Amino acid sequence: MASWGVTPKIMRCNGGTGFSKQPEEEDRFSMLMDDILISILGRLDLRTAARMSVLSTWWRRLPWLLPELNIDVKDFLPIPRPNPIEAMDMDKAMASLTKATRSFLVNRHGESSSISTLHLKIYLVNDSLCEAGPLIGDAVESGLLKDLDLAILYKRDIWACSEEGMLQRGQPIDGFFSDYPVVLHCLTRLSLYTVRFEKLDMHHVLFDCCKQLKHLALSHCDVGAHSLFKIDAPNSKLLVLELTYCRFEILELVCLPKLEKLRCNTWVSRHAPLAFILVPSLGELELSCDAIHGQSEFKLSELLQGTTCIHTLTLGFKGENLWMQPEMRQLLPAFCKLRKLSVRGIFVEFDLLWTTAFLLAAPCIEILHIEVWEHICDVDDKSRQLHTERRSPQWEMQFDGPKNRFLKELEFSGFRSLEQQFTFIRSMLERAPNLQMIILKGDERCEYCDALDTPRAVKFPKKGEQEMVVRRIRDGIFSPRIIFDK
Repeated sequence: MASWGVTPKIMRCNGGTGFSKQPEEEDRFSMLMDDILISILGRLDLRTAARMSVLSTWWRRLPWLLPELNIDVKDFLPIPRPNPIEAMDMDKAMASLTKATRSFLVNRHGESSSISTLHLKIYLVNDSLCEAGPLIGDAVESGLLKDLDLAILYKRDIWACSEEGMLQRGQPIDGFFSDYPVVLHCLTRLSLYTVRFEKLDMHHVLFDCCKQLKHLALSHCDVGAHSLFKIDAPNSKLLVLELTYCRFEILELVCLPKLEKLRCNTWVSRHAPLAFILVPSLGELELSCDAIHGQSEFKLSELLQGTTCIHTLTLGFKGENLWMQPEMRQLLPAFCKLRKLSVRGIFVEFDLLWTTAFLLAAPCIEILHIEVWEHICDVDDKSRQLHTERRSPQWEMQFDGPKNRFLKELEFSGFRSLEQQFTFIRSMLERAPNLQMIILKGDERCEYCDALDTPRAVKFPKKGEQEMVVRRIRDGIFSPRIIFDK
């Protein structure tokens, strides 16, 4: 995109070669239709879009015709991006972001602005919220801004923030919402990082004031360490709730009538981290955690009480021991509508046959995704201090149940041509007679494993080995389509 700047084009003059600027009217991009130009600008980061606007007076008017605007503070950091990010760099980035936001929301070019959706990612430094508040508030009151996606980022590693620091971060956020309540009228998506609302009414702010909120993401947030937090919001429009490293002992969803998707990644509770009472629309649930010392296994059937419409379920174990107790038949009521199941992060040395029990608990599963975990970056002494010794799941298997006739697709990530993996896949074929497609995938890339530069003993099968893999899976009996996806 850098080549789209105002660099003069090479032209021939009197048989020679020289530099000449083409007339502005002949600029190829300016000859395009507005909707095409706006589509191009909409795919650029703000810094590049601003540079594009100096191509001509015609281009200069285009940013105000964008219906959707993305302003991310990270786009204003130095290039290459410093690591760690220093306070001075963050201050300068926020100053540039504020200036850019003002230029878009306070139109000084006389153009009728079409910006109605703003995605804004900022750092909580100095008076950043106080400076952004009036700009956003005026845009809302004027009727310009109708949809706000706000993310208040944390500048460094979330674990570097003390409990006192988390508490201090909650005060300006609460003050921002109190001082500019009109902003809450168009807040549809909110992401908060490393905030404690122990002395503030978090429930009132998020569910009583943010009446249009549809997507809420909380990372390393709480209302006090190991506290119970209840959400009782019968009038809420919330569709998606994401929790990452939040320190609630239990999050009790008393009433969220429109919630469709819940993602809970890594909890600190010693028991089941969630409780459902009235969530009639909940269809997608993701639970992912690496069980550490002191955490007890819990019954998934008890956690899922109160849910009746789950169609997509993801269970993640991050290469550690299972955090749920062995049970299957008790899950039948909660799994009656389950169509897609993902079981991720199964340690590579564990037996896999226990996962076939899900076919008994969820007889209508159509898609099953199994992911094996083999990370050489997690075997050092430091990474193992928080976790108990890995032990393969010991579940009582029942192979005399009815076959699953709905399962049509099996996706296996982290495939390594190990004997136990072949045994598992053939077992699935025996229990699912209509299984038509098997997708074998390699590992997702891990930057930490790459940094160690240590080769693995067994790798994803190469081109010449794949025919042998197919023969071993089909075993002269089965005939599924097998796809290798590195």
